[in-house]
Amino acid sequence: MSPMTRQQSPNGIPGPDVAEYYRKRAAGGTGLIVTEGVAIDHPSAVDSPDVPRLHGDEALAGWQSVVDGVHAEGGLIIPQLWHVGPLWGAMARVDPAITPMRPSGRWGTPGRTGYSEKYIDFCRPETRPMTDEDIAEVIAGYVTSARNAVDLGFDGIAIHGGHGYLLDAFMWADTNSRDDRWGGDLERRAAFPAAVVSAVRAEIGDDLPIFYRFSQHKQQDYTARIADTPEELGVLLGALADAGVDVFDASIRYFTTPAFEGSNLGLAGWAKKLTGKAAMAVGSAGMPAGTLPTPLAGSKQSEPVTAPDHSLDGAGDRIADGEFDLIAVGRLHLANPDLASRIRDGVDPIAFDRKRHEFTLH
Repeated sequence: MSPMTRQQSPNGIPGPDVAEYYRKRAAGGTGLIVTEGVAIDHPSAVDSPDVPRLHGDEALAGWQSVVDGVHAEGGLIIPQLWHVGPLWGAMARVDPAITPMRPSGRWGTPGRTGYSEKYIDFCRPETRPMTDEDIAEVIAGYVTSARNAVDLGFDGIAIHGGHGYLLDAFMWADTNSRDDRWGGDLERRAAFPAAVVSAVRAEIGDDLPIFYRFSQHKQQDYTARIADTPEELGVLLGALADAGVDVFDASIRYFTTPAFEGSNLGLAGWAKKLTGKAAMAVGSAGMPAGTLPTPLAGSKQSEPVTAPDHSLDGAGDRIADGEFDLIAVGRLHLANPDLASRIRDGVDPIAFDRKRHEFTLH
């Protein structure tokens, strides 16, 4: 099950309804659940009071119920550690006294985006770049929350390093124009994400896996890229692999889309080929072929696209061929708590309906 932000944990505390939500997916046969993004222990980690956090006694007690419920059904679960970085203020009104964490003070050049002009204008002014003290505090926040997760019995750690959020902002040249150890060439742009992974690995030991979500696209600009060639991507992902990543979670709109010209390999396939690590593909898996809205729906740049077939049978074929190792399914899990059982039994899943399923507790 792919992570999906839900904002259903008032004051950052996952309640019994959240525990039941995850328990039902495990009971339905899903083998591995990656939770929604969870705030690390840092003041500007997330900008919504309803996003769960992974620190504080009440929140940890709530997560204990989640973990216990999933394990009772025979499932595995890992939390996705999250810091929104430059995208602070996108989900809710924020405290103006808190400085958002940005590598170089930039939000990012707006391009094809679903964000409103009002929000972009709010974010456009530059802030101070992150200091070495900021960087140390953020790394410490990841470590604290990773330790909390291990103590609760989670089965590994996932780190969100895509979509224009903090770790991705260091990878993206547009938001990282630093000329110190944390920015400049590709190796230095990968240094801070690698430092986070290394610190988490040192804290949790070698027995539990670390998943790392990465992407080319950004929410600031869906056409942005961190790497224009496989060689460039290899430098960035190689630093993360060396730091301790076990599984690369390659996020793209359609998981079958070739990542680079001259090859049919998708982003997950390239991650596996370049690093030798396991890879997980995500992006419209199981959704019907045809005309689907882009992630820019509702924006001035919105336009329909024709999506190829993203059947789960096709994903299985790619796994069998060795292109990647895992397929993560998001939206169909909202409509079908028993998705894995349906697939096993040859029962068609219930179609995802955004109005009906996106924020419904099952």
